[in-house]
Amino acid sequence: MGTEVVKVDEISFPPQITTTTNKPLNLLGHAPVEKFLRVVVIKEIKGSQYGVQLENSVRDRLAAEDKYEEEEEEALEKVVEFFQSKYFKKDSVITFHFPATSATAEIAFSTEGKDDSKIKVENANVVEMIKKWYLGGTRGVSPTTITSIANTLSAELSNEMK
Repeated sequence: MGTEVVKVDEISFPPQITTTTNKPLNLLGHAPVEKFLRVVVIKEIKGSQYGVQLENSVRDRLAAEDKYEEEEEEALEKVVEFFQSKYFKKDSVITFHFPATSATAEIAFSTEGKDDSKIKVENANVVEMIKKWYLGGTRGVSPTTITSIANTLSAELSNEMK
């Protein structure tokens, strides 16, 4: 392999990309391009369940970076309210749109092939963390969830040792 460079459409790439040094989703999440993300529901759930998961994950990430202020709380509450009254039937679609030149996001929900509703998120910190949740994280769960799992596993292992 060595140091040769691979070119695709006149764009240089390293000869080998390893998952330990480069995180493809992380790179995608930060690329200065317009992003669309479609989440297709495979099991029916209440919108409030999804909204709470989104809220917890985004809030934990904001708090970890000391960016959770009143403005972020208000923006996050609006997103949670957006999902609150929805029912996610199988094959419902949540679409996230992140424009390349704006720190906003548009979230759309559709079910049974009909566009039901949309919301625009204008708080840059909340938008950044939603983007990280789906596109740029190194893990798919929040730090709080990891801590909870570690504590529960530790307790279970301690019980088995007795």
